[in-house]
Formats: sequence, structure tokens, C-alpha cells
Amino acid sequence: MAAPTIEVRPEFAGILRNDETNYVESDASVGNRINGWFDTLLVQSGLGISPTVMMFLSFLGGLVLGGAAFVWQENPLTTAIGACIGFLLPILLVMFLRQRRQTTIMNQLPPMIDELARAAKTGRSIEQCFQLVAADTHAPLGSELQVCARRLELGLPMSEALSELPYRTGVVSTSVLTTALGVHQQTGGDLVRVLERLAITVRDRIQFMGRLRAATAASRYVAFLMLALPPAILAFFTFRDPDYLKNLMDSEWGRWTIISAVILEIVGVIWILRILGKSSQT
Repeated sequence: MAAPTIEVRPEFAGILRNDETNYVESDASVGNRINGWFDTLLVQSGLGISPTVMMFLSFLGGLVLGGAAFVWQENPLTTAIGACIGFLLPILLVMFLRQRRQTTIMNQLPPMIDELARAAKTGRSIEQCFQLVAADTHAPLGSELQVCARRLELGLPMSEALSELPYRTGVVSTSVLTTALGVHQQTGGDLVRVLERLAITVRDRIQFMGRLRAATAASRYVAFLMLALPPAILAFFTFRDPDYLKNLMDSEWGRWTIISAVILEIVGVIWILRILGKSSQT
């Protein structure tokens, strides 16, 4: 398949539309950082929905599950717990989809880099090679490469056209690819050898991450069990005795016990997820 010649049209580079985000770079508040994390999560999940739509789905999930809990027990605490679970379920689903998408992209990178190296051996320009590989690569990596190829067609240099690829995928290895292609366009050099070595490096990284996940599988399962056990125990006692939570909340020590348990559970969830997130970065 012959790649069409890319005609650089820099006069159209200014019409690129940015994604809808709630993050403000000049704001260092905790709420703004949460907005930034949420925006990044949606972009890297590849769903193509805006933060506003996602928040609507979360609120809808909280309303449905909280309403079902209220109809079941007519207990304010049970209703609040159901609403929180319903609110978090769509976000947890998006986090799962992002992790699966990143794993797929990571596995697609070595064959894509090999194909890019073979295309470079034919004497085509780096822009033509990139467009050819982007058209031949399957989603989800192919979709992101095609976005970069369209940015190239608008007249952006290679480094700028690929600058958002690491952010949109969340895969560390794509930043190395972006740097290699950008430097080659500016300074030249043996691109084929660089790409072949990069493909080997990415494959070695995939093997290392696989061994790391296998070695830490038991620890990760225990961590998730520790997170799920307190809500499961509470649900068991509530199902066995519908008045269990009501009787517990009627006493002062019971209310403080529930509040302390919820706060510690939230802290534990955030802590464990941060540890697991850093250990599983691709």
C-alpha cells in the first residue's frame, strides 16, 4: 500500500480543537488536581466522552442505587452507602477500561515499531512512513497514531504532532518513541537502527512487567480482599438483620465507629490504589 504524499498546510494548524477539560494549569488546589486526574482518566480510557457526561452518569448511578437502597430498607445510612457505591461504579469501570486499553497499546507497540522500521528502509520520508503505519495499525493504538498523522497533515512538526501521544495513552514507552522520531526529524541519523533497538527495549519491558505482576499477584489480591472485606461484612449483617445499622447508629459510640471506619477505609483505598498504580505503570 503506497502512502499518499503529505502536503504540509501550516495555515490550518491553528484550527485544532482541544478536548473538553476542567483542569486549570494555574490552579494548584486539591480540587483542581482531582479535575486533572479525572480529565486524564477519560482521555486515556478512549471512550470519547466529556467529563460532564461522565459526571452525569456517576450521579445517575448514585441516584439509582441509592434509591433502590432506600426502597429496600428506608434507612438513611444504607441509602447514603448505596448512593456512594452507585456514584463510584462508573468511575471504577472507566479505570478498568483504561488499564485494559493501556495493556493492549503496550502489546501493539513492538510490532508497530518494527513495521515503522521496515517502512523507513524503503526510502520514504518519516512522515510518509508514519502515515502508512498509522493506517495499518489496529485500534486502539492505530486510532491514536491516526490522530497524530492528521496533525502532521496540518503542518505541525513531528515532535509537536506526537507531543500528546504519551498523555492520551498513558504508556511510558510512547514518550520514548515520540522523542526518537522528533530528534530524527531535526538532526537525522540512522532511524532504522534506533527503531529496531527501541522495539527490543519495549519487548524487554513487557516481559519484565509480566514477571513483576506474577511475583506480586498474591500481594495485590490480598490488598483487594482487605478493601472489599469491611463493606462485605457490613452488607452481610445488614442483610441478615435489616435493623442492624439503625440500632448501631442509635448509639453515640456506634455512630463514631461507623464514621471512623468509613474514613479509614477511604484512606486505605487511596493509599493502596496509589501503590498499585505506581507499580503497574506501563
